[in-house]
This record gives sequence, structure tokens and C-alpha cells, in this order.
Amino acid sequence: MPIYSFLRNKAPGFIALLIFATIMSGVLMFFSSVELTGHVSDLTGITFSLLTASAGSPYFLVTVCVLCLAPLISKLPPKAVVRLIFQFAILLILSFIAKTTLKHITEIPRPYSYQLQSLGIVHSADEFYQLSATEKAAAVQMATANVSDWRISHWQGETNYSLPSGHTIFAAVCVVFWGGYFWRRRQLAAASLLILWATGVGISRIWLGMHWPTDILASIASAGLLYLFIPEWKDTK
Repeated sequence: MPIYSFLRNKAPGFIALLIFATIMSGVLMFFSSVELTGHVSDLTGITFSLLTASAGSPYFLVTVCVLCLAPLISKLPPKAVVRLIFQFAILLILSFIAKTTLKHITEIPRPYSYQLQSLGIVHSADEFYQLSATEKAAAVQMATANVSDWRISHWQGETNYSLPSGHTIFAAVCVVFWGGYFWRRRQLAAASLLILWATGVGISRIWLGMHWPTDILASIASAGLLYLFIPEWKDTK
């Protein structure tokens, strides 16, 4: 496929991703950090927990299944549906590999590890990552007097490094692929809802103390780069 035609087919996805990146950047200008200690309302806690769960294991599979219904609802030919799902599967696999590799390369501590340091539970954020899994869980548990259970449960479940955000890279992958799919068909309401959901996922990661703004933006950029490696077929347009 000529390079011009290839990039033209990619354009709708990149338009959707650019809109997401622009909105997310604007939000991060005012929501780059939060107070991780103190009382949290149940409504706030459950809202951000549900948003983050929709892009995390195992519930991201529900999101995947819902999005994969789109070509069926559009009544595309079976061959086109299979190719779309195959493309998306490749993109998901590449994003998982990229996320895992980058975390091992960068080894940037999560924001909450610095909160543990400020509470005097660990001497430094780096020290937290030298602890065993059991010791990490115990250290996080010691923060329950100052930190809401809504956050503590996530801290205990994710003790790896920060950059990039796996949840956000998944959301960005959904935007660049399925947002592009909706954009091609002028289904702007569906594309807008997808971008709104992805923005909520990014915000939830900041609110929970799991990621820095740079993690969120790096995840979006990574999704765009990975999308270039996905083949295009004429009957999936």
C-alpha cells in the first residue's frame, strides 16, 4: 500500500487521538496533582475506581468486548469484522509489550510512594521499591490512618513503577483505533463518548496517586506511535 494511502487511512485515528491529547493536556494544567491524604466521599471514590477498573485487569476485557461490537452493529461483512478485531488485537499486544518494557527501563516511582515517604513510613520512594511484595503491602497498610481506603486498595494492588500508565495507554489505544473507526463513519457522538471515557481514565490515575502527568502524556504518545505499526486494509475503512 503506498505510504500516502497508508497515512490517509490512519488520519481519522490520529485526529481522535489528538483531540484526546489536547483535552487531557488542558485538564492536567489544572489537575496535575492532588492531596492524597484526608477524607474522600464514597461517590468520588467509586467514580474514579470504576473509571480506572474499566481500563485495568480484568475489566478491560469488558471494554474490549463492548468496542468490538461496533463493527457488528455497523453490519460490516464478516471478513472485515475479523480483520478489524485482528488489527486491534495486534495493537493491544504491542501496547502491553511497550508498557512492560518502558516500566523496566525508566523505573520511576509512583506518586503514592512519595506520600509514604512524607508520612515517615519509608525513608525514600526508592527504598519502597527495594522492599519485598509482603513488605510493600505492609508499608501501604500503615498509611490507612491518613489515606482513604479507596486509594489504599489501588496502592496495594499496583506496586510496580510509574512510567508509562498501562491504564492510559489502553484507553489511548482504544481512542486511536476505535475513535478513528467512528470518525471515518461520521459517528461523532460515539467518538466523543470514547474520548470522554479515556479522559476520565487518565484523571482517575492522577486522583488515585498512581501516575504523574508525564506518564499520562507519554502513554498517549506511545499509543500513537504503536498505531503506525498496524496494517491497514481497504475493506476496513
